[in-house]
Amino acid sequence: MTESNPDIEISRRRLLGTVGAAGAAGLALGGASGALAHSALAGSGSGSATGAAGSLSSLGATQVAFHGDHQAGITTPLQAKGHVVAFDLAPGAGRTEAAALLRRWSDTARRLMAGETAPTADSGIALDAGPSSLTVTFGFGHSFFERTGLGARRPSALDPLPDFSSDRLDAQRSNGDLWVQIGANDGLVAFHALRALQKDAGDAARIRWQMNGFNRSPGATGTPMTARNLMGQVDGTGNPKPSEPDFDKRIFVPAAGPGPAEHAWMGGGSYAVVRRIRMLLDDWDKQSLAQQEQVIGRTKATGAPLTGGGETTEMELDKIGPDGKPVIPSNAHARISAPEQNGGAAMLRRPFSFHDGIGSDGAPDAGLLFICWQADPLRGFVPVQRKLDRGDALSAFIRHESSGLYAVPPGPRSGEYVGQRLLEG
Repeated sequence: MTESNPDIEISRRRLLGTVGAAGAAGLALGGASGALAHSALAGSGSGSATGAAGSLSSLGATQVAFHGDHQAGITTPLQAKGHVVAFDLAPGAGRTEAAALLRRWSDTARRLMAGETAPTADSGIALDAGPSSLTVTFGFGHSFFERTGLGARRPSALDPLPDFSSDRLDAQRSNGDLWVQIGANDGLVAFHALRALQKDAGDAARIRWQMNGFNRSPGATGTPMTARNLMGQVDGTGNPKPSEPDFDKRIFVPAAGPGPAEHAWMGGGSYAVVRRIRMLLDDWDKQSLAQQEQVIGRTKATGAPLTGGGETTEMELDKIGPDGKPVIPSNAHARISAPEQNGGAAMLRRPFSFHDGIGSDGAPDAGLLFICWQADPLRGFVPVQRKLDRGDALSAFIRHESSGLYAVPPGPRSGEYVGQRLLEG
């Protein structure tokens, strides 16, 4: 559903060949995303961000469509580099200014995701990089609706998250009127998008907070593998998969749900919970391998449950060891967070790791930019986090330092900007 572009010509042979290479590296999008990955080798036209045709590798040439049923960056495979940033509308800015801003942002995102230059005053940072699977995802915070006079159209699913006893939240790095997630497989491409969107904000909005993240580079392993976090643990094994029959029901808001008509603009959208989770790595590294595996409930080398098998083997939660205790401890992170232990509650975890330097005490300021997606956070994130808050063995080694919840509207149709159905509906 991409718009035609005279600067981009794709032969069927090159398209199929590049998608095949990208898929082998774990870059092909899931069928539920509504955004097809494809190669776009741009020519030397004035709108192109790349050089001569054929100068890009499949990694740099892979493009994610801006238009679709759902916004890009939700079911898109993990990207190597990422930025998450929240904006507050400037004093005096309201619905009119917000609509103009989302129109500018959408135009910029569409162009950059196609590997083109920014529409105004392009910095040249990513001129020869290609789209590199760039995705830009936009969401609205709870406060956005009062600021724009749209309180009646704010869904109840966007009610503030409850307090958790383990939270140590910094209010200045939490929430925000508008939220933007940027991901790409090239650091310059990701930064270029961040810079362009910041400039687009102009006088309409101001940055509230901004965080940077990273993951393993696609193609670093011969076959796609579940990512590891900075504790060295395989992280994301239990994610719901687009191939599962109830995936859309769990992750995306129904197009025609039972809610009031004024909330219909969220049909096809999703809710993102964003948490900055500091990992106390010095304390973690003091634990023996066996102790670490007891905390998680999985082997560190393969991610397999302690009850045996491989990474995707179902946990035998009732299995008792020779010592008469559960093989997977009662307070193990994998046990407490398992959907079968939470009434089937599920969320699609799509995080980035972060490292923001070394503190004065010599400890790394590092951890996880936790981002999870669900159709309803009250049925996805909240019940699981409540259980983790009451007795997760991992809690001794992590600290939740910031939090946000955002309504992420559906993908725009051709000619639309993100959020148009809310702002002009």
